[in-house]
Amino acid sequence: MKQATRAWYACINSYLMKLGFTRSNVYPILHFKVVQGMLLILVLYVNNIFLIGSEPMMIECKRELASEFEMKDLGIMHYFLDLEVWQRPREIFLSQGNYVVKLLERFRMIE
Repeated sequence: MKQATRAWYACINSYLMKLGFTRSNVYPILHFKVVQGMLLILVLYVNNIFLIGSEPMMIECKRELASEFEMKDLGIMHYFLDLEVWQRPREIFLSQGNYVVKLLERFRMIE
């Protein structure tokens, strides 16, 4: 299983480099690309890809990735690793409210 995961990351990393992305030295699942002063951030997590940037850049990136890989666009992110995510123009809010409630219920401390 680990070899398949490594092969997947090697394949997609290679393709992202061809698309002009730079991989972070500190956080290897983070890739970024700057075009005409505009930043596009791509994060790989297991078999998920998260994009942050201008709408035209994200659309183009999705098109390029879909031409090479089988993909499904799940739209705007609402949950990620027990984080609740709310988005508004130029703002992203994160919360662990549901996670905290689950913990309190687990340890019978909800009251």
